[in-house]
Amino acid sequence: MGDEMNNINYTLMCDFYEITMGNGYFVQGLKDKICYYDVFFRTVPDNGGFAIACGLEQVIEYIKNLHFSNEDIKYLEEKKIFAKEFLEYLEDFRFTGDIYAVPEGTVIFPNEPILTVRAKAIEAQFIETYVLATLNHQSLIATKSQRVVRAAQGRAVSEFGARRAHGAEAATLGARAAYIAGVNGTSNTLTDRLFHAPATGTMAHSWVQMFPTELEAFKKYCEVYPGSALLLVDTYNVLKSGIPNAIKAFDEVLKPLGRRPLGIRLDSGDIAYQSKKARKMLDEAGYPDCKIFASNSLDENLIRGLIHQGAKIDAFGVGERLITAKSSPVFDGVYKLTAVEEEDRIIPRIKISENIAKITTPGFKKLYRLYNGENGKAEADLLTLYDEIVNENEPYELFDPNATWKRKTLTNFKKRELQVPIFKDGKLVYKLPDLEEIRAYCKAEVATLWDEVTRFENPHNYYVDLSQKLWDMKDELLKEHSNLI
Repeated sequence: MGDEMNNINYTLMCDFYEITMGNGYFVQGLKDKICYYDVFFRTVPDNGGFAIACGLEQVIEYIKNLHFSNEDIKYLEEKKIFAKEFLEYLEDFRFTGDIYAVPEGTVIFPNEPILTVRAKAIEAQFIETYVLATLNHQSLIATKSQRVVRAAQGRAVSEFGARRAHGAEAATLGARAAYIAGVNGTSNTLTDRLFHAPATGTMAHSWVQMFPTELEAFKKYCEVYPGSALLLVDTYNVLKSGIPNAIKAFDEVLKPLGRRPLGIRLDSGDIAYQSKKARKMLDEAGYPDCKIFASNSLDENLIRGLIHQGAKIDAFGVGERLITAKSSPVFDGVYKLTAVEEEDRIIPRIKISENIAKITTPGFKKLYRLYNGENGKAEADLLTLYDEIVNENEPYELFDPNATWKRKTLTNFKKRELQVPIFKDGKLVYKLPDLEEIRAYCKAEVATLWDEVTRFENPHNYYVDLSQKLWDMKDELLKEHSNLI
């Protein structure tokens, strides 16, 4: 489950103001005040129709390991701005609150809570930075990877962007997220060892350059790997030497052994044209089962273009444009206070802004997904207050979030509460699934979406609605605060 990576103490991987505010809460006597925070995001990358939640496992490991070492406290003491009593408090600091979250691989939409924290003020405030960094990064890569997988239309996709990723951890956890979202394997060996996402690889141009001739390089590779020979054919000239030499190597080394080649790889030039010519040459040579792999700065748009041109490609290798989500490299998840407890009552809190998109939805809430009762397709998500009940036996009227005059009535639907308990009173109550279970769950999640939501251009605006009770509470708070401006 990747425990070795998670053994690093990331407690001080936080914005410095998390600590200054913690000190402030302590001095003001607010350290034990119970607060509620929601993690949500505002826009889907690449103007897509949905996103994929990812990174929960690393959040869990962080919360379990949250503590200040003696060296950490000494470092803070040297800043000479923190109360002595606060630093003493940090010596035994642990997370003792509750966390609810959607499971990894869940399809998610803007402005709905994907993780909710209920905890004492200092604890709840302190974990903001790591939680956001982890969920934002892996959700971004998972969402991008899902786009690439959909573009490939059933063809295999391998992630191999490690050398262009933003550091070793981003490469390793990004490959994990990509596998959850549906890629078939990764070039990152560490991701395989830690998380069991299959490591894959072919050969480098340097192998070909290492030998006197391209043919000799291919023959030697086939001798070393007769059961998995996949040759890179573009070091010199794909059609004039690369593919002909690959065929000779197959004939002279593999055929006498009774082995079949795995494939060839195209990595530069006009890949659509080359793939068509390569397919014809391989078929005529008696290798119709030899696969053609393509790479070279691919993304979902280039893959769709290649398929549209009739390229004869069986699998794609996608590197830097996936692992960095190059076309839309920010997942704008935020962590906002939504309520506090006073005398065992939950008091909603709201943040308002002249930018309507930054107005938060207050209160302690539940998140439901409503499915079509006949075909199981996801129809809408519904946010309610924590104590509301959604009745499947009664029609439910939904409002389009971007055009409240548009209404949709569900009469035959099934509900599912999306968030599940993760921590209760600081204790882990969630059974972590393995990577294959998360991957299968993600695939099933995407399968519940209508084609109109998964399309690349102008995807359908999925309904994320507020219950009437929640809407009224938000409206009341907006009016109350507007009177203060």
